[in-house]
Amino acid sequence: QVQFVESGGGLVQPGGSLRLSCAASASNLDSTTIGWFRQAPGKERGGVSCINWVDGRTEYVNSVKGRFTISRDNVKNTVSLQMNNLRPGDTGVYYCGTTRRCGRGLVEASMYNIWGQGTQVTVSS
Repeated sequence: QVQFVESGGGLVQPGGSLRLSCAASASNLDSTTIGWFRQAPGKERGGVSCINWVDGRTEYVNSVKGRFTISRDNVKNTVSLQMNNLRPGDTGVYYCGTTRRCGRGLVEASMYNIWGQGTQVTVSS
């Protein structure tokens, strides 16, 4: 099972931007869809965005549409999440993982994910 190492989090004011990155341990990610997930304090981990490794199709949950952009680098085996116009509600620990559903507004994690440490994003004034 592929594993990921996340980076790029930090403290930012509302309206600010951050760029997250995750590096995959596997060299062959074909037939894989990779997503970003976040866990806010006291809440369950939920999907944010996902991308198909082969064709680059993307999906976003409604709360981040128009603000976040997911991308992948097939050479470096990395997936990035550009987050703009950040809000306090975006605060949480962000993780990368494979998905079992990516589309029609759904970003659902695979049950086989081995979660990394994630990267903390705090949006506060």
